[in-house]
Amino acid sequence: MSAQPPDRPPSGFDNLLGLKFTELTPERAAGQMPVRDELKQPFGLVHGGVFAAIAESLASVATGLAVATDGRVAQGLSNQTSFLRPIKEGTIHGLARRRHAGRTTWVWEVEITDDDGRLCALTRMTVAVRDPQPAP
Repeated sequence: MSAQPPDRPPSGFDNLLGLKFTELTPERAAGQMPVRDELKQPFGLVHGGVFAAIAESLASVATGLAVATDGRVAQGLSNQTSFLRPIKEGTIHGLARRRHAGRTTWVWEVEITDDDGRLCALTRMTVAVRDPQPAP
């Protein structure tokens, strides 16, 4: 399957991390980010929070774009990440696959891999789908 480029560049926290979306559809989302020293913990490994943040961004942005057509919004509800192998250099790759699209929640499985395609983290991400809150 060829990647469908997103219709907007990352902003906010995703931009700060350096996450580049390479595919965003209602069923799949992919992205990558180069390893930088600022993303590492004191022992030279990419911080686990980076893996969790990539997973949350991929799932939340893909869900948000899909439900926006109905006037709804998406926000992370649960992020359970298992860390399997460290990444020290190169590029971090994330691939999210939607497993459930319900009325109030979407569930995604996200794989984080290294440049050699080795599974480094696995995330189960639940995204809440809600009506927007009125402005105060």
